[in-house]
Amino acid sequence: MAGRGTPATALLDKQRVAYELHAYEHDPRHESYGLEAAEALGITPERVFKTLVAEVDGKLAVGVVPVTGQLDLKALAAALKGKKAKMADVAAAERATGYVAGGISPLGQKKRLPLVLDASAQDHETIYCSAGRRGLEVELAPADLVRLAQAVVAPISG
Repeated sequence: MAGRGTPATALLDKQRVAYELHAYEHDPRHESYGLEAAEALGITPERVFKTLVAEVDGKLAVGVVPVTGQLDLKALAAALKGKKAKMADVAAAERATGYVAGGISPLGQKKRLPLVLDASAQDHETIYCSAGRRGLEVELAPADLVRLAQAVVAPISG
């Protein structure tokens, strides 16, 4: 599905990856972007993944985990062969990815950051993640996300 241009969808189109876009009306009062997406789209929350930017040994990295879980920072560091991880500053995450918080996509980031996808993604034929803005999700096969993001797959959700 071409169009609705975000850097994430532009990358998917350029690489000719099969995907579906799902738009919904974002409510700024909702506490969780991911749970809001699952409710609005009528899908189980385990299939919706959030993109979180962290610092591993002082360098930015990305963890993609189900919205029902939390990012295990120790597991993220270990997956990237690092020692210590902490959540990144929001402004730093937005600068590096080119997206706003709540709409950070694992694809089409301004600066490609090391990315780890939680192993639970492989339990699903397709998963949903941000397409690059609040209220817009992309549905794609986990293997396509791994390939395009050159991701490591590891259990990083706690």
